[in-house]
Amino acid sequence: MYIFAANVLKILLSLFGRIKVYQKENLPKSGGYVIACTHTGWVDILWLGVATLPTKIHYMAKKELFQSGFLKWLMNSLHAFPVDRENPGPSTIKIPRKLLKEGKVVGIFPSGTRTSEEVPLKKGAVTIAANSNVPIIPAAYVGPNNFSDLFKRVKPKLIYGEPILLPEDESKREGMETMMNKLNKEFIDLQEKIKGN
Repeated sequence: MYIFAANVLKILLSLFGRIKVYQKENLPKSGGYVIACTHTGWVDILWLGVATLPTKIHYMAKKELFQSGFLKWLMNSLHAFPVDRENPGPSTIKIPRKLLKEGKVVGIFPSGTRTSEEVPLKKGAVTIAANSNVPIIPAAYVGPNNFSDLFKRVKPKLIYGEPILLPEDESKREGMETMMNKLNKEFIDLQEKIKGN
């Protein structure tokens, strides 16, 4: 279902303009990892999934999307799993850690909400990656965010940064802070880089 849906989305989205993908070689060839992407609208979620094919992404999604029958089925078919943003419990970490241990890829949007403004990053992506001993691959998206942008044929671009790992020469707490700072800097640098292309 995932591959079928992703390929249908690729065809539909490409009608509005093909995506340019940069530095895909930064994606690990094997093993689990976290993709942390900028988030400015609902279109970036779709393009990230399409651009990362054939690798499948297991997205964290707000629990509200799992409340109705059809949406719940769709979310499950697309390998998404629910997260309670207001009251995050043990499953917030447990599910992605299990997926990563199985060598799968977890997609997280560290800003937490769709915004074009710079906001402090939430620590979920770093916490999960550090505790699972896997890299974070930063990704930045620039392009259409909604239906209006799609019809204006705003060109989509996506760039993957180099893997960010927990430093071995620091305490875990210090290392996670280092990862947060690197991730924040990478988001800014990557966005500037693709805006110029």
